[in-house]
Amino acid sequence: MVLLAAVWGVSTVPDSPMHSWIPPVGAPRGPVRILRFYATTGSIALGGKAQLCYGVENAKSVRIFPPVATVLPAANRCLEIVPDHTTHYTILAEGFDGSIAMRPLTLVVETAPASPRERTNLAALLPGHKPLDRF
Repeated sequence: MVLLAAVWGVSTVPDSPMHSWIPPVGAPRGPVRILRFYATTGSIALGGKAQLCYGVENAKSVRIFPPVATVLPAANRCLEIVPDHTTHYTILAEGFDGSIAMRPLTLVVETAPASPRERTNLAALLPGHKPLDRF
């Protein structure tokens, strides 16, 4: 009880060093920061799945573009994504003071090359061309 009274007494003194480590109730705890923003893989095959993971600190709100799911401020969260083409994601976190933190990420979606059999069948459809055994 005595310690609590001492802290209260010192915190009421203007320009006290205690003000630097005792924030007022409800005040933001610091600047907004993006702690992490990554995909669990650098590239996926068309139709494949990946996890898009993020973490923010001191954020009032968080958005990911293009939208992937409901996104909430969290220190560590992952969302399943299934992009149908190479996609450039951006996370925006808004701080309590209105400042914005932003970070980009690109996930490459690789299209599988046609198999030799598919290429042979396509060549057979072209007039005047014979299917090739090798490429």
